[in-house]
Amino acid sequence: MECSSSSNVLSGKKKRQNEAPSAQEDVKRRKTEEEGDEDLRRRPCGSAKVSVRLDRLRQPITVAQLMELLHFAALGKSRGIKQPSWCRLHHQKKVSRINVAIVDGVTQSLFYNHYLSMEHLRSSYATRISFTSSSDDVDDVASDIFSLEVPKVDFLCLSAAEEALHDALKYHPVITAFGTQRRGLTAYLLSQQQMIKNHYPVKGLPGFEDFLCTGSDVRVTDDSPLYGLDCEMCQTMKGNELARVSLVDGDGNCLLDELVKPQNHVIDYLTRFSGITAAMLRPVTTTLRDVQAKIRTLLPDDAVLVGHSLNNDLKALKLIHPHVIDTALLYRKEHGQKFKLKVLAQAVLKRQIQTEDQRGHNPTEDAVAALDLAKYFIRMGPLQVVELHLEELWGWSLEESPDCTPEPTPSYRFADILQSLSRPVAFLGKRAFVDLDLSHQRWYRSDKEMLSSFRNQTSHLFLSVLRFSSLSDHMKRSYAHRYHQQQLHHNVSAVFRDMCTVFSGPFPVHFSKREVKRLFSCCGPVHKVQMRNTGVRIHAKVEFQMLEGATLALEVLNGFSVSGQTIKVQRPVKESMLDLDLNLDALMSDRVNTNQLYVSRLSKDVAEGLSISATVNGRLLGGKPSGFHPGRQTNGSLQTAKVNGKHLHPGTIAPDLSEESLREAFSPFGSIKSVTLPGMHARHARIEFESSDGKHAALSSSDHLLKTGYLTWPSMTPPHLHSWVGMATSRKMQDAEEDAADEQRPDSFTYGGIQRNQEASLLNKLDRRLSRVFNSLPDGTLSVVLLLRHNRGFDHPGLCFLEVKDGF
Repeated sequence: MECSSSSNVLSGKKKRQNEAPSAQEDVKRRKTEEEGDEDLRRRPCGSAKVSVRLDRLRQPITVAQLMELLHFAALGKSRGIKQPSWCRLHHQKKVSRINVAIVDGVTQSLFYNHYLSMEHLRSSYATRISFTSSSDDVDDVASDIFSLEVPKVDFLCLSAAEEALHDALKYHPVITAFGTQRRGLTAYLLSQQQMIKNHYPVKGLPGFEDFLCTGSDVRVTDDSPLYGLDCEMCQTMKGNELARVSLVDGDGNCLLDELVKPQNHVIDYLTRFSGITAAMLRPVTTTLRDVQAKIRTLLPDDAVLVGHSLNNDLKALKLIHPHVIDTALLYRKEHGQKFKLKVLAQAVLKRQIQTEDQRGHNPTEDAVAALDLAKYFIRMGPLQVVELHLEELWGWSLEESPDCTPEPTPSYRFADILQSLSRPVAFLGKRAFVDLDLSHQRWYRSDKEMLSSFRNQTSHLFLSVLRFSSLSDHMKRSYAHRYHQQQLHHNVSAVFRDMCTVFSGPFPVHFSKREVKRLFSCCGPVHKVQMRNTGVRIHAKVEFQMLEGATLALEVLNGFSVSGQTIKVQRPVKESMLDLDLNLDALMSDRVNTNQLYVSRLSKDVAEGLSISATVNGRLLGGKPSGFHPGRQTNGSLQTAKVNGKHLHPGTIAPDLSEESLREAFSPFGSIKSVTLPGMHARHARIEFESSDGKHAALSSSDHLLKTGYLTWPSMTPPHLHSWVGMATSRKMQDAEEDAADEQRPDSFTYGGIQRNQEASLLNKLDRRLSRVFNSLPDGTLSVVLLLRHNRGFDHPGLCFLEVKDGF
């Protein structure tokens, strides 16, 4: 008695052209076909995620702009909230919770100064953007999160009648369980705790060792398919055993309807309820294991099973399935009582089932009824279900109150709105003056104590704000005097400048600072050039704005001939450079740089004198040369004025960089998401591909791109920064600081070795704690980490990290 439906899967292949495609066309074709596959591997289709355009990443966000995102994430378009002005949140309905971790005392310069110690923050968050606040007080930032008002949209302006209805029904069992708002199917899935409480078979619990798991353990979304299930049992010498099972798909089509031979001797066929007789089971050979195997085959990985008191059916099937909706618990009564399926079908669906003229129950009919009841509840929402069937099902009646007192003015504060929607909020951390009711504040003496408590209650909070204060307390103790703060700031700034600096020479006597800048600008924007005359030869100190500029200068200009004189290019030899190769490696593999490519334009004079041997071309393949270490000096590799045997002429030089020309040159390697240019006459750019395959394909073709005047390198400078050297200080102060540092600063970046080691250790501990917070969050949580400045003396921007946690 098995019925099934199947759908044909259509597949098509691209037509092949008669002539063989060029190398670039072949790369483009392959990347286009593979990009979608990589996206599916990286993140399930339809998962929530935050995206920010590259040009917008360069502009810091404020608390008010962050709240645009949090308001939209919590309430969405269905409640009249618009997308944030500075970013996009895709699939907002998949956001299940919001968690904000506020860290006082860590600016973005301090984060990058201890970049290698912050493994979790640099690897787990795909979006990173500068953050500024009008207040240095962490309490004010936390208060703003809770108290900034949600835009006054229509859904919040409930009529007096609706308000009265809410008051009358606030203790209704359905409303107390599910709230009033319409939500997707995932809101009605039983949690593991609920399954245990309602006697469902759960993996790992005693008594279910011989139960078979369906294998459906992937994350469920609101688009996951529903399947109705119902079983009929007979009573044997060992208790109730399966005698018939029915499974229907989301449209009510029968996929499985099987009689099953009980394993033990039947003492009562329960024909009045099951409709099963001894004659019906006599020829049956199908066993429990047979139907278990069929059900496992029919159910996709993200299937949601729907049934009425489904725990009994799963026990009879000896199956464990983690994603279930139980209609007996949707349409719940007071004091844990349950409606019969027959009563619900008649009242809600206006459908007669299990009628007197039938001989027992029809499991297919019951499975369809349970499925339709669940779909109706999800479509209408709990409030409308209660309103429409209040008297018929629950026997309640609403009478108009004679007291016509005016309704209180509604509050539009974010925390108040969430609580009105039955979404708990909480502040956790050191005692603070946060604009939130004290009943929702939980104070702790240490970050460790707070973290331990939060991990036990994370699933119960919709909006949680955590304040980490241990590092700030240490910084205040260590840098109590303004002089120490200034010294820390200046030393951190010097480290960043060293990373972007190269020394070059010797140059001909007549070679000017302007000519040096013009020469090195082919690798990236030059911040500053200082000529160094030793009395015998002339050298230059060249400071780039971007990390990629210094790295390309080492690769391209080391060994370059200037008026017949070969120059060397090398890094500064300082203590600050000891871990440079590790830092640059980590920055290249940083999640924010995964799909990013740095492109620079060759100038005519460099191109006319530049040629690269086949060996060098081989070294550049793949973007990161084999055996190359960013902190080390490369050997002279520029020899003759030829590339692959051909002279570079001005006509082969890349034109002025524009988005159009860059898309034309690089789109053959993969779909381009965005192109960022710093200005009208830009000589460098950042290209963001839709997938990392596009970036790697372009790097693999660096020799071809060089012929057309493009230098390429994997992006290292994080995309939210205009300039690496300008990160730790404002442009107004840079030159004065640098000149003073050049005269006074020793060739060391230590500001007290013990102090720096303590700092690194504390930041690493902070990173591990933030990792524990992130790992404890349920899937679908929008996780925000704010790094805030800790003093008023300098213009220190903070950092904001954004990611929607996904279990894949």
